[in-house]
Amino acid sequence: MDFTLDTGNTAWLLASASLVLLMTPGLAFFYGGMVRSKSVLNMMMMSFGAMGLVGIIYVLWGYSMSFGDDVAGLFGNPFQFFGLSDLTDADGILAGNGVPALVGVAFQATFAIITVALISGSLADRTRFGAWLTFAGLWVTLSYFPLAHMVWGGGLLSGSEDGLAAMIFGTTDGAASVAPLDFAGGTVVHINAGIAGLVLALIVGKRKGFGKEPMRPHNLPFVMLGAALLWFGWFGFNAGSAGAANEQAGLAWVTTTVATCAAMLGWLVTEKIRDGHPTSLGAASGVVAGLVAITPGAGFVSPVGAIFIGLVAGVLCALAVGLKYKFGYDDSLDVVGVHLVGGLVGTVLLGLWSTDQGLFYGHGIESFVVQIVIAVAAMLISGIVTAVLGYGVKATLGWRVSEDVEVGGIDLAEHGEAAYETIGSGRVITEGKA
Repeated sequence: MDFTLDTGNTAWLLASASLVLLMTPGLAFFYGGMVRSKSVLNMMMMSFGAMGLVGIIYVLWGYSMSFGDDVAGLFGNPFQFFGLSDLTDADGILAGNGVPALVGVAFQATFAIITVALISGSLADRTRFGAWLTFAGLWVTLSYFPLAHMVWGGGLLSGSEDGLAAMIFGTTDGAASVAPLDFAGGTVVHINAGIAGLVLALIVGKRKGFGKEPMRPHNLPFVMLGAALLWFGWFGFNAGSAGAANEQAGLAWVTTTVATCAAMLGWLVTEKIRDGHPTSLGAASGVVAGLVAITPGAGFVSPVGAIFIGLVAGVLCALAVGLKYKFGYDDSLDVVGVHLVGGLVGTVLLGLWSTDQGLFYGHGIESFVVQIVIAVAAMLISGIVTAVLGYGVKATLGWRVSEDVEVGGIDLAEHGEAAYETIGSGRVITEGKA
């Protein structure tokens, strides 16, 4: 196959990859502001640690496991492009759009990084850094890369003639008659990370004082800044997933904007009715809920459909974050309430609002059924893998810091530093004199 470079598409994908990479530091601010001051550095380091580790793993075997030759519909051959060897531009996932193979690698690597970092929010205030990094490396290999292959690499959850959708509704011209839809990662990123967060919260256990002591965010401006950086970076996430600088990228930009706006308003109205106050934390969380929900359908729905999806997600996610108190699982920073619930909302509603095959656009219920099937399949796969790895880490390295460290502050014990220095000598400095 010949390859012809398209400089416009290449420039857009490089810019998009850079935007998505910015999302992980943005997430560090978002999560860091939500925890107590004694554990902010550890929380932010979990995101930065994911960047360092997953970035290397993706180049070594992650890309090959995601987009290499199919192995039983479950993952790509990890040795085909190991270390990106033998990868030519003609082999690249965006070769048809004139984008070099390494640019496609760069773009997809940032998705793997942010997905792993998302999980960390369920483990705040109580997790050993080494245990987290060990889990992160194993999980991205055994859960993220296989799901990426299943959905985007021609595997079990794709439109392949051997996939689940083809088994349910048959094939047409060698592909599933009703293809599953996941434009930018509703299943691969958000459902995957969300169910992993739930399973780990159950395995690791509750923070000391959960449900009894106030555990308020220590820095709401950090949270707002993080949400702003996530929203900015998400344009690369969604509009970049068009794979080219084209009309679909423009559609994804608009749907990403309006869905996020609607979700934020939906969350704030829900807070006002339930609690009497629309909060800055609610606004930031609503922004993320809308971004999550529109991710699977950003290039497949109309702007009006996106508003509806965002509004539903904002209301349901605002209600869902309280479930941890009702059911007793300590998902510290609402990974389950925002990413799992938002991912499910966006993935399932796409079967109704897709302009090409959704029920509301004159098509049958088949797409709605397929979207439910792939959402459930993603939850099962991620949940099982996470449970095995989570219990494995618990039995070997151990997840928890000691109780004394958890009470006193995890930053100093794990990283040897504190986020905020205070004058502890009792000396008062006035007018330049001690």
